[in-house]
Amino acid sequence: MLPETNMSPQDNYLATPSGLFFEDFTLDQELVHGVPRTITEGDSSLYVALTGSRFALNCAETVARAAGFYRTPVDNLLVFHIAFGKTVNDISLNAVANLGYAEVLFKTPVFAGDTLEVTSKVIGLKENSDGKTGIVYVHSVATNQYHQKVLCFKRWVMVHKKQGEVHLDTPIIPKMQAVIDNDEQLVPKNLDLKLWKEHYSDHQIKADDLNPGDILFHRDGITLNDSDHSMATRLYQNNARVHFDQHLMDNTAAGKRLVYGGHIISLCRALSYNGLGNGLWLGAIHGGTHANPSYAGDTIYCQSKILDVKQFNRRDDIALVRIQSLGIKNSMPDELPYLMREENGRKRYHDNLVLDLDYSVLMRR
Repeated sequence: MLPETNMSPQDNYLATPSGLFFEDFTLDQELVHGVPRTITEGDSSLYVALTGSRFALNCAETVARAAGFYRTPVDNLLVFHIAFGKTVNDISLNAVANLGYAEVLFKTPVFAGDTLEVTSKVIGLKENSDGKTGIVYVHSVATNQYHQKVLCFKRWVMVHKKQGEVHLDTPIIPKMQAVIDNDEQLVPKNLDLKLWKEHYSDHQIKADDLNPGDILFHRDGITLNDSDHSMATRLYQNNARVHFDQHLMDNTAAGKRLVYGGHIISLCRALSYNGLGNGLWLGAIHGGTHANPSYAGDTIYCQSKILDVKQFNRRDDIALVRIQSLGIKNSMPDELPYLMREENGRKRYHDNLVLDLDYSVLMRR
């Protein structure tokens, strides 16, 4: 017989990592994130299955070779999501929501077999008036196995407090570049479109056909399935509980699991292929806002506005096109009285607008 004991089963439990709360962050704090990730061809195939992305440079080795690559590059948004996922366990495990991005720069192409590691630095902190949450600003950098910078980005996230006590005397809000300079954006070396064939990208619009102010509605919609958004978020090893734990979310106002905002970015980029299929290389994300939450069952549409078209490095085969991409749920753009407006110098978004993304692509001329 086992000896009798007065200990409850809980007395034997060991504490497991619970993530950082707002009070645990300090300015200039350095975080080295766990679990390096080797990206495989399987990851890229699953990404296509979950998003429907059709950009030819990331779909076919024959196309990649015709464009000067030695093999098919990994989609830059997949690289971003995997790097983002590395940061979650330290930065946003106790998040209410990821709020936005700035200065997202893709520095080095990634190929199957490359291994990513990520570090972050806390660059800002701000308490919210509710006394229960605060906003943490971080600058994250992903490197490959050769210690080359692959990606860097800034983001801000609303994080729960452990206790509702005042933590900061004054907020520290970092300044962000509104637009990344053209010369900071990468043109992959050896990129050459002389052998590109028109059918690779469905004979679509080229940069020389576009003018600032042009608007494209990308036609198709994608309805969010619980299985798809959950699997996509697991692919990125993003373990934020708001995306997976329905029992936890039962006690929230919405009562539903949040769709990872990055999945919405990928769906909008995939939808934008209808019209912008020649936007081959995602060079930078200047800024992005998750304006409203998305949930399983929502249908996402995308509309793009051309902000700028510029010649790039005196090349006659590509141009740098800056785009504002709007993700809209459960409505066509023309069904809404407005998508966004200015009030007291701040953007006000329609409830059905879920994403406002400002980015640049290298596009065929």
